[in-house]
Amino acid sequence: MRRALLIAAALAVLILAGLGANTARHWAGLAGPTEAPALRRAELAPFWRVVAPFPRAAETGGAVLLSGCDGVHDNMDFWAGRLAAQGYRALILDSHRPRGLDRFEAWRLVCAGQALPGAERAGDLAVALADPALPQGGRVVLGASHGGWTATEFLRLALTGQAPPGLGGWPSHPKGLLRGLDGVILLYPYCGLLNGADEGDWNAAPPILMILAAEDRIISTPTCEEMADRLRERGARIRVEVLPGADHGFDQRERSALSPLSFDAALRDRTAREVEEFLESLD
Repeated sequence: MRRALLIAAALAVLILAGLGANTARHWAGLAGPTEAPALRRAELAPFWRVVAPFPRAAETGGAVLLSGCDGVHDNMDFWAGRLAAQGYRALILDSHRPRGLDRFEAWRLVCAGQALPGAERAGDLAVALADPALPQGGRVVLGASHGGWTATEFLRLALTGQAPPGLGGWPSHPKGLLRGLDGVILLYPYCGLLNGADEGDWNAAPPILMILAAEDRIISTPTCEEMADRLRERGARIRVEVLPGADHGFDQRERSALSPLSFDAALRDRTAREVEEFLESLD
């Protein structure tokens, strides 16, 4: 019995050490083998969905939507529909299924920061923004939670010219991708230690709308407010809205059975109005 306990304890130590090393690797911006942008696109494209602008909406541009760490759910369909109603051709970017992160709840590794950190996933966003499936002008990005982290990392990498970890190079010049980007919408993004966005000159970044939940139990809202302040000092144009009474993922109905979070239609509708006002301000 004592031997079994010692073996179990040793295994636990090894697992924790491995998780710690993985977290340190992500914090340092290191990734595994790199791949060419064309190969990344070939892996991603079969899994993304494009929602065309509504028939009566004049085409405004293109949008890329990035889900939270648990993969693509109903909130991405909702936001794609709202953007399509505003004339955007909306691309829902699935980073999970191409990597098998939708199986056996492997997405929990993403939520724990052990797989696919925001800087690495930024390569997916770069490939999508460079894709001919999107109109060339008037592009926006909407990222929820982990997707918001990804969007901030993409901006930092494009502004500094660094290629996203794991991607062998940019699919097109990062300055061109930035010039084609009208705005970025961040819904309750992760802004903690592993988020490396606080770097470089942000004067060339597009306008940013950050929607935060006052009662968020998953990410730290004060930490995001502090990061927004620091990025403003670097030249960023960021508008922050904190929703009273809101918790993380308030716009998502589908979730794990054990999740303590809940959907709030009223808060989702209020956020939709904030998003639409932001998009109108970009004209």
